[in-house]
Amino acid sequence: MSEKLKIKLSIANRVYPLTIESSQEEGLRKAAQKIDAMIKQFEQSYSVRDKQDVLAMCALQFASQTEQKEIDKDNLSEEVEHKLIAMNQLLKECLSS
Repeated sequence: MSEKLKIKLSIANRVYPLTIESSQEEGLRKAAQKIDAMIKQFEQSYSVRDKQDVLAMCALQFASQTEQKEIDKDNLSEEVEHKLIAMNQLLKECLSS
């Protein structure tokens, strides 16, 4: 059984205590670092004073990246399926000759 860890993550200058599986720690810490880096980027690029607005933009950025990866994966799967069907057809033609 996995050992539970109590950690504290800092995001946007606020500390969040969490109880997690030990296998989640690295991913959560990296995610918190990415969020903080994105916050700094938004604050430098735009004159946003409200942390809630910056966090909303971070959430939108991460969600859109996830959605785009899913769309790209679906498109790739469809493309691979069409190629496999075409190859299968060619093999059938070669074998029937």
